[in-house]
Amino acid sequence: MQKSQAYGQRLLRGQAPTYQRLQARFAEDGQEEPCGPVILHCGWGRILVGHTYSDPAQLAAELLNEQAGERDIALYVAAPHQVLSYAPQQLFLDPSDTLRIWFTDYRPAQKRFRGFCVRRAQSEADWQAINGLYQARGMMPVDPERCTPREQGGPVYWLAEDETSGQIIGSVMGIDHHRAFNDPENGSSLWCLAVSPSCPRPGVGEALVRHLIEHYMGRGLAYLDLSVLHDNQQAKALYAKLGFRDLQTFTVKRKNSFNQPLFLGPGPEAKLNPYAKIIVDEARRRGIEIEINDAEAGLFTLTQGGRRVRCRESLSDLTSAVSMTLCQDKRLTHRTLSQADICLPAQQLAAGPKENAAFLAEYGSVVVKPVDGEQGMGVAVDLRDATEMEDAIQRARQYDSRVLLESFHPGFDLRIVVIGFEVVAAAIRRPAEVIGDGRTSIGSLIEKQSRRRQAATGGESSIPLDEETQRCLRDAGFDFESVLPDGHRLAVRRTANLHTGGTLEDVTAQLHPELVDAAVRAARALDIPVVGLDLLVPAPDQPEYVFIEANERVGLANHQPQPTAERFIDLLFPLSTAG
Repeated sequence: MQKSQAYGQRLLRGQAPTYQRLQARFAEDGQEEPCGPVILHCGWGRILVGHTYSDPAQLAAELLNEQAGERDIALYVAAPHQVLSYAPQQLFLDPSDTLRIWFTDYRPAQKRFRGFCVRRAQSEADWQAINGLYQARGMMPVDPERCTPREQGGPVYWLAEDETSGQIIGSVMGIDHHRAFNDPENGSSLWCLAVSPSCPRPGVGEALVRHLIEHYMGRGLAYLDLSVLHDNQQAKALYAKLGFRDLQTFTVKRKNSFNQPLFLGPGPEAKLNPYAKIIVDEARRRGIEIEINDAEAGLFTLTQGGRRVRCRESLSDLTSAVSMTLCQDKRLTHRTLSQADICLPAQQLAAGPKENAAFLAEYGSVVVKPVDGEQGMGVAVDLRDATEMEDAIQRARQYDSRVLLESFHPGFDLRIVVIGFEVVAAAIRRPAEVIGDGRTSIGSLIEKQSRRRQAATGGESSIPLDEETQRCLRDAGFDFESVLPDGHRLAVRRTANLHTGGTLEDVTAQLHPELVDAAVRAARALDIPVVGLDLLVPAPDQPEYVFIEANERVGLANHQPQPTAERFIDLLFPLSTAG
C-alpha cells in the first residue's frame, strides 16, 4: 500500500500512467502482467484502458471499431496527441477532468442518509428502471447482456431504492481495476452516476459515491477514479468535499452524434430548453436540417427535402390557430369537448361574490384558474372557503382578467400525450413534496428541492415560495419555519404542474382502454395533431375520469423513456428514417 500511495502521489503531480510505467510497476511488485490490451464492455459501450496499450495506433484503431448506437471511452491515455494523429477527423480529446480519491484521505459521512437503500441491480425490472433513469438524464441506456462478466473484471451496477415508494431514484456503475487488469495500484473507478430528476430525498448522489468508495475500501483497494465534465461545477463541489483531487491524465473518444456537443462546442442549440432540445436531437439523428431561430424562446425550423416545418418546442406549423385557441381558452375547450361526450367538471366564469359563493355552495369545493393560462400559474385547487376563493380569484386575474370556477374532483392527475391521434405516453403527475429530516425547516427543504429540480430540468422546474404554497402548508398545520419529523412526507403544492416542482410517474403500460379512447376522441374533437390532455382519475388502470384541460405545447422531454420525440418527428417527416 505504501508503494502504491507513493506512486499515486507522483501521478497526481502530473505523471499520468503509461504502458511503460505500468509494466515497470508490475515488475517492481512481481505481479503478473495483463494479457494484452484491456477492453471492458459496460452495456452502453466499451472502456479501453489506455495504459494497457503499448501502441497508440492500436488504441486509435480500436476506438474506430465503436459499434453504432454505442459510445466507447479510452481512459488513462498518457499521450493523446499520438492517438489522435492516427485518426484526427474521427477522434477527439474529451473535455472532461479525471479526479481521484485515495482511500487514506476518505472520511466517512457525519450523518446517516435516510429513506433509501443502496443495492445491486438484480432483475429485469431493475434494468428497466435504470434505463428509464439514464434516458431521463440524457445518458445511454444499458444492455446488461453485453456487459463483460463481473468475474472477468466487468462492471457492477448499483441503485438507490426509495424505501417508501420502491422507486429507483439513483444509479451508479463501478469497476474493480485489480480484477479487470490486475492493476498493481489496486484502483477502481466510478461511472454513470445519475439521480432521478424527481427525487425528493437529499443526498442520493453523495450516498452512491460514498457507497462505492466504502465497497472498494472493504475489498482492499486503494483509490477511486471518476470522470466529470470540466464545467460541471455542482458535481465538482461534491467531489471536492469528499476529498477527490485532479489526476493528470486524458480521455479520448470517437466523434459520433451522442458526443457531438463535446467536440463541436456549444452551438445555438445549447441555449434551447430540454423540451426543444429533445426534438432537435432526434431531428439531427435523422439527418434533418436544423435552423435555430430563437433559442431562448425554443423556436427552430426543420427542413428535409422540400418539406419545411417551423416549431416552438412541440408546437408546430401542423397545429392550426383555431385548434390552438380551442386549447388556450378553457371555456372553448369545455364547450367543444362536451359535444364529444367527454366527462367534464361543472364550470362557470367568476362573477360577483354572491354568484361565486352560490357555485361553491353547490359543489362544496372548487378550482380557480385563469381562462388563458399555462404552467399552473394562477391555479388554486380544492378551495372550500368563500374568502380563500375570492383571494384566489384576485391572484388568477394577474394572468387573465377572465377567471374560471370549476367543480373540484379528487383523484390522480394524469397527463396523456397524443401525437397523430395515437396515445404515445401517459404519466401520473404528483405535486411537489418534501421529506422531513427532523432538523431542517420546510422553507429550507423547499429551497433545496427547487435547486435539485432546476439542475435536473435546465431551470424549467422549481417550487414557488408563494401564497399558494403557504396556503398548502397552512392547511396542513405548518409554515415555512416548521421542522418536519424525520421521514414525514408533505405535499407543498396542490397542483401537479411540472413547472411548479411536480414530478412524473410513467403509467403508459397501465392505461385503461377507456382512457385511451377518451384521449383520442378529445384530440380529434380539438382537431389538434399534438396535445397533452390532463385528466383526474382514481387510478390509471380504471375507466373513470374527469377531463381537466388540453395543452397545445407538450413537454415531450418529461415523458422519457417513451418515444415522444421520435413520434413527433415521424408526424412532421413521415419519410425520415431514425439513425
